[in-house]
Amino acid sequence: MSEIVSNYHVNEHTMALLPATNFEYDTKVLESNRQLFVKKTPIHLIKSACLNGCSTYDGRRSAVTYQTGAQRKVPIPISPSKNLFTFPTCSPNEFNCHWIFYNHVHSIIPYHASHKSVVKSMIIFKNGQKLAMTESYYLLEKQMQRTAVCILQYASFQHQRFMI
Repeated sequence: MSEIVSNYHVNEHTMALLPATNFEYDTKVLESNRQLFVKKTPIHLIKSACLNGCSTYDGRRSAVTYQTGAQRKVPIPISPSKNLFTFPTCSPNEFNCHWIFYNHVHSIIPYHASHKSVVKSMIIFKNGQKLAMTESYYLLEKQMQRTAVCILQYASFQHQRFMI
């Protein structure tokens, strides 16, 4: 079994934070080279990561909303200097919200299985690992696009800052 830890720091290896229904832990963390379980919720880890990146979750969310116009399922630039950008698969207030880290996604494919299957799409990470998702291909692609716009906004801001 994978390791269970009390705390976790989002880092360059973090691929996804998945909610867990377990008495011993609240989050399943997928990293590029390991999997572990954390005794804190995904949103708690995201908020802590934002603070470690010198801002608050609400501040990051407000800035992205202002810059991009996105109101719901807003991508979060956890640490733009470290190129750490993530997006939620549904409202962050919902228990089933998964957080996917943009730079680790290789592709997203629609998943066609039996009509009883709840799996609608598959995320393929750059390391070859696959993650079955109940969200549609369209929704996940839209979230990837929103995050790409967010990344471009931050890159543009950084470029303008150095030009002054």
